[in-house]
Amino acid sequence: MIQDPSRRNFLRTAPAATVAGLALSEVVLYRSGAAQSTAPEPFQVFTSETIGSMVHGLEASPGNKDLVKTPALPFSITFTSEQKKSAKEFEYHEGRHHIFHIIEGSTTFELGGTPQSPHSTAPGEWLAPTSAGSTLVTLHKGDILVIPKGTPHKRSTEESVTLSLVSIESPRS
Repeated sequence: MIQDPSRRNFLRTAPAATVAGLALSEVVLYRSGAAQSTAPEPFQVFTSETIGSMVHGLEASPGNKDLVKTPALPFSITFTSEQKKSAKEFEYHEGRHHIFHIIEGSTTFELGGTPQSPHSTAPGEWLAPTSAGSTLVTLHKGDILVIPKGTPHKRSTEESVTLSLVSIESPRS
């Protein structure tokens, strides 16, 4: 039985972010005309106890933990816990959407705008020191943020945050 109401709230809302990510990836595959010609990837079940234990471990020792990451699937799910951390530059991706779900704490994103002096770090991956006209958005426990591909974004955490990130691969425009 879950005693901690914050964990109960997480367990109620986490599936929504995962379902949204999976639904979006299915739309992307459908639109791209991709068809499974090989055996499908086996399904996976992650119990609330498994996820809760992983989140608790990350909160005790901040960092990243991949829940799902395989080249056979067009998405990944990563859990992150961080304290007093700020990105130096905006990033954006030509072929990847993000869905962030805040589990504990809060963090601030700078979103959108026009990247200034961008430079490529890999095919389809970009960084820029600033993004003219960006919008500041502070997310708190339970909030979900969807960042479409090509959208500049930068995260700053003043205190601490634990979040899940669903990254969905998409054909580049």
